[in-house]
Amino acid sequence: MSKPILKGMEGIFIPVKDPELSAKWYEKKLGFTVIYIEVDAAVMKIAEHSQTVVCLVKTPNHQPMKFPDNNFGVGKYYNFIPQDIEEAHRLLVEKDIKVNPISEEGTTRFFTFYDLDGNPLGVCQ
Repeated sequence: MSKPILKGMEGIFIPVKDPELSAKWYEKKLGFTVIYIEVDAAVMKIAEHSQTVVCLVKTPNHQPMKFPDNNFGVGKYYNFIPQDIEEAHRLLVEKDIKVNPISEEGTTRFFTFYDLDGNPLGVCQ
């Protein structure tokens, strides 16, 4: 087996209507930290020691992300890793975020929630 070429994920890009408004939502609801905001994007840190940043990109004629139909059952592009999936689910519900129930497949547990712009985002543990 050959040595991997890549070692992780630097950033994920999420389409939004208004980067500044969305950044406030991600900060208040998910606890992300703003690195910087400009007219067309907001760059945020997921957690203090996370290498991965989230870039909220302004998109004209915004449409929420939609994963193509498939037989694998995937409906979103990103899964975030929680400290505790039950607590994450409870906190999102308490913050009035649209959240699907926790599902299980084998030892993996996961759910989908939706951001301010209707983008489906996942949590998986």
